[in-house]
Amino acid sequence: MSPSPAPPYDHRMATASLNGVSVSYTDEGDRSAPVLLLIHGHPFDRSMWEPQLAAAVAAGRRVVAPDLRGYGGTSVVPGVTGFEAFAADLAALLDHLGVASAVVGGLSMGGQIAMEFCRLHADRVQGLILADTFPRAETPEGKVFRNNLADRLLKEGMDGYAAEVIDKMVAPATIAARPEVAAHVLRMMRSTSPEGAAAALRGRAERPDYCELLSRTAVPAWVVVGSDDTYTPVSDAEFMHRQLPHSTLTVIEGAGHMPNLEYPAEFNAALTAYLEGPAASTR
Repeated sequence: MSPSPAPPYDHRMATASLNGVSVSYTDEGDRSAPVLLLIHGHPFDRSMWEPQLAAAVAAGRRVVAPDLRGYGGTSVVPGVTGFEAFAADLAALLDHLGVASAVVGGLSMGGQIAMEFCRLHADRVQGLILADTFPRAETPEGKVFRNNLADRLLKEGMDGYAAEVIDKMVAPATIAARPEVAAHVLRMMRSTSPEGAAAALRGRAERPDYCELLSRTAVPAWVVVGSDDTYTPVSDAEFMHRQLPHSTLTVIEGAGHMPNLEYPAEFNAALTAYLEGPAASTR
């Protein structure tokens, strides 16, 4: 186990020793405000939430955005990182900060980890945000793919993989119109530890099915997806929206897998509407 170098983008970084790892995180807003916990996807880091920090704070939230173990400035633990380990780290971080409960949200793998957190710590979840994600367990073919990709990343590093998937992470139209967004996403992917990414991929391959969990999740939920997301298309978001008893659905037109970065104004407007509307009772 070794700590990753602190990323250069975030002057607000704080660290805490939790569950045997050094966890880097951002903590913004009034310390007495209700908390929004944001979980990044793979293979990214907490800087993917930078456009949302000010909007959520303006909506009256304290925002906590950690780097997951193996990513960003948090320690790398080789091997297999199961979703229960990610959820345990998040619970420990909330304990460290003296936070009993929060609105919990994540994108892609981060959304699946949010569901795992809800499975293990339902009493700590005041609201649920699921962005560009899907609740079903991995298929046999998917398990093979994720484990093979883990092997490849350990052998080759992140650069080739990042170049191959950038136009799936970010819509091609966004890459053409806003190359700085693609540059940010590429930087996150290329700076991720192959060992950390591989460990998460192996754990992700063994994730449980969360469909039944969603059907009995009573907290207000917000489901959001990019209209041009090929990894988790709109039909996936519509499925989750139907499963959740109390949810709203937003489709960000023109966005791919990273609508919060591709169309931050539209994403933030919908996020604010959720925080000040359905999730307002969680204050």
